[in-house]
Amino acid sequence: MTQTQAPRTHQPPADAEPRQRSVRVVMGGLLIAMLLAMLDNMIVGTAMPTIVGELGGLDHLSWVVTAYTLATAASTPIWGKLGDMYGRKGVFLTSIVLFLVGSALSGMSQSMDQLIAFRAVQGLGAGGLMVGVMAIMGDLVPPRERGKYQGMIAGVMAVAMIGGPLVGGTITDNWGWRWSFYINLPIGAVALAVITAVLHLPRRKPGGAARIDYLGAALLTVAITSLVLLTTWGGTQYAWGSAQILGLLVLGVVALAGFLFTETRAAEPVLPLRIFRNRNFSLISVVGFLVGFTMFGAMTFLPLYQQTVQGASATNSGLLLLPMLLAMMAVSMVAGRLTTSTGRYKVFPIVGGVLITVGLYLLSTMGVDTSRTTSGLFMAVLGAGMGCVMQITMLVAQNSVEMRDMGVGSSSATLFRTIGGSFGVSLFGALFSHRVQDVMTARLGGKGSAALGGGAQLDPKAVARLSAGVKDGYFHAVSSGTHQVFLWGAVVSVVAFVAALFVVETPLRGAAPKAGEAADGDVPAPVEVI
Repeated sequence: MTQTQAPRTHQPPADAEPRQRSVRVVMGGLLIAMLLAMLDNMIVGTAMPTIVGELGGLDHLSWVVTAYTLATAASTPIWGKLGDMYGRKGVFLTSIVLFLVGSALSGMSQSMDQLIAFRAVQGLGAGGLMVGVMAIMGDLVPPRERGKYQGMIAGVMAVAMIGGPLVGGTITDNWGWRWSFYINLPIGAVALAVITAVLHLPRRKPGGAARIDYLGAALLTVAITSLVLLTTWGGTQYAWGSAQILGLLVLGVVALAGFLFTETRAAEPVLPLRIFRNRNFSLISVVGFLVGFTMFGAMTFLPLYQQTVQGASATNSGLLLLPMLLAMMAVSMVAGRLTTSTGRYKVFPIVGGVLITVGLYLLSTMGVDTSRTTSGLFMAVLGAGMGCVMQITMLVAQNSVEMRDMGVGSSSATLFRTIGGSFGVSLFGALFSHRVQDVMTARLGGKGSAALGGGAQLDPKAVARLSAGVKDGYFHAVSSGTHQVFLWGAVVSVVAFVAALFVVETPLRGAAPKAGEAADGDVPAPVEVI
């Protein structure tokens, strides 16, 4: 053991305690920033009917969400790379400011076109929020200790999912829809103040002039945009075999091929392909994609089932997911603590894969007579599985890349989960729609098709106006549609379980060293504090 390592093994550095206190304070700012990104869509979704009533543009309603999603997905890997190149603090603060500017402009919109454009600006900032939070945590907290904070992250997710619709409805009813965007400003100001004041990050001194991979960034943006639009429009606005969808598919494939070629030659690739040579990173990316695929599908169709078939209030839709979210938060906290104390983590994605599969299968058995208690228990099983997997996938991804690639590693894990969710919502939505239409036609003939009016989802007011016979048929159709969605989700989750089996449990950086040995990853590269 060298002389420079010995003090680190037996005696903490002089600034260890102040830095730990700083981490606890910084975590508050990071969690607020994460809450901004996760809460926004939940609040805005509740306000959309009022927005359309004032601004008009019903035909462009979907673009309010699509513009935000596209900008977020396309910018995610770029934010990660910029953080790796120029330092995470400045890049993260920039993303917060951009998000707040987009929020303010969205609140001032005078037309639907303006709102769509400003939502894209907001989405660009949002792309850096989640990546920045995860990458900064990767810099501040070694993987072995990061499990302590998993429960906090899961708690923020639960607050956003449960509180978003309630807050959105309250704000819209009492203050007006513009405050569904303005509410971000004071929250974001607190995050900016905390992070600016107390965040101190290690930054490696650049070895030379940093060069941005503009061509790679452009090609990646085109590929992601094509993919998101394909999954968003396919089977809804355009048929899967239409020229528009096939054109998007060709454009996406060509852009992706060009991107991969460019990354092999770029001096500073926006997404270094070397990170995929790590077996664990590639496997956990697959797991993250599939978890996003199934999770977002469940989040979409569970409230639909409960509001339609079980007659729950749409206003309190966030509360409908409470059993799943509480289970996810509790298990995530336990998994994090156990990972910190033992250094073992492989068991969690494996157990999580089993629980997700079982939970989705149980949800597929729900029918028109299933009670809320029973469905709540089924959701708790699914939530427990998600709690085992959600944060562990990010932990493994970050532990599998070098510190210089922490940003792109975090952004890649986030991107794969986002793209998986986009695929899941689109494909499950098409499956659900076809099943509902088939059941309605089979049970009611032409009357069933007329009741749907060309769509498979009816709002609660439209359902209330249906005759008793048609309403019963629609309840059975929705039950059958959700059965298909969750059953296929269970099949997909089996693949995630199999991928998790092949993950190799490597030591987490920051693990307690054995006697006479230095901790893995304990000694950082030369840094400059910013």
